[in-house]
Amino acid sequence: MLHFTKKRALVAAVVGSLVLSVGAFAYFTNTGSGTGSSTVGTSSAISITQGPFNGAMYPAGPSRTATVTITNPGAGSQFVGTVHLVSISTDAVGCDTSLGGATPAFTMADIPVNADIAAAGNTTRTATLQMNDTGVSQDPCQDAALTLHFSSN
Repeated sequence: MLHFTKKRALVAAVVGSLVLSVGAFAYFTNTGSGTGSSTVGTSSAISITQGPFNGAMYPAGPSRTATVTITNPGAGSQFVGTVHLVSISTDAVGCDTSLGGATPAFTMADIPVNADIAAAGNTTRTATLQMNDTGVSQDPCQDAALTLHFSSN
């Protein structure tokens, strides 16, 4: 016959409580699925502006530099690889503003950017423009205001 002492009764109560508490943590597992939605924004056209060149240009004269600012007006970060001079326009009649061919009137190397531009942010780079000697009179370009047109990729 088994006699219960106070000590044995206490141990039995603790063991019983532990058994009950372990049972309280039992659960089932299973897998589930669901759906959600979101939208992806679109890119915005990069804005390219150029400040004034550091002096007037002359045929075969020194190249001139200017600051070019590349601005991202969009709501997300956008990568810009290079900025390219597409064309030059002027209201000076007869002024040769060619960029290609055997004897281009002007040359400008592509401007490397190779950067992510933050939303509503900008970055600046330096552009170098050269007026070349074309081998013919460039008098129609004297005092001409030039407008440079850029593109980016």
